Amino acid sequence: MNARKTRNDPAPRDGSLPTRLRAWLPEPPRDAAPLDQRTTIVFLITIVLLVVFQYFGKPESYRTFASSLQPLADAVFGSRAGLAPFAHWGIASLVLRVLIPCAIILFVFREPLSNYGWRWRGTLRHAPLYLALYLLMVPLIFWASTQGSFQQKYPFYKGAAEGGASFWLYEMFYGVQFLGVEFFFRGFLTFALFRRFGYNALLIMAIPYVMVHFNKPLPETFGALGAALILGALALRAGSCIPGVFLHWAVGITMDLLAINKQA
Repeated sequence: MNARKTRNDPAPRDGSLPTRLRAWLPEPPRDAAPLDQRTTIVFLITIVLLVVFQYFGKPESYRTFASSLQPLADAVFGSRAGLAPFAHWGIASLVLRVLIPCAIILFVFREPLSNYGWRWRGTLRHAPLYLALYLLMVPLIFWASTQGSFQQKYPFYKGAAEGGASFWLYEMFYGVQFLGVEFFFRGFLTFALFRRFGYNALLIMAIPYVMVHFNKPLPETFGALGAALILGALALRAGSCIPGVFLHWAVGITMDLLAINKQA
């Protein structure tokens, strides 16, 4: 058995920067998870994509591109051009939270997407559990819809209150955004980190997920921790994050409908 390196051991002869950096840093505890290339890439990609999405992918970020995109938005949406920031939100979520992670999985890690929660087969048998969870959420959603902070926040697109096409077009983009949320947090991040950190991966994933709720009402921000842990655990159990997409979307639609009804 090789002896573990101590601070008194002679410095390694390899003069490369990573080796010199390891020699300079303190020795990690014996039971610490070692660094590996795949996990390091996941962390770095996650940080970059979170930053890019925060500054360029959110509905309020649309104003950065509005001068060049507004004519297109007027042509596509007509009188509903106010939907453009939310179309931008949905597309950005699809690209940054689904397509880029998928490209990393397929072309860098050279693994199937099913290893990261993108699995449809066999998920239907888990539908009753997700349905039960939705039904448990309905009283909480109803209570939230009576609170002024939620009524002011939802729906994000105020034109959705018109109903009809305005409502369902917005909810379509909202649903694409939920696809990005669930695949990025409960798929890519959770399944990748589960291999290295076990169930601690759920807590690691929950940290950035809660942080993206910092602009939401306080009860929802605290609730995001429970949602992250429950949906992450269910995704691991089902081997898929797909059912969570529909659950999250159903909760979002219900919140919007109730908030609109209370505002009427």
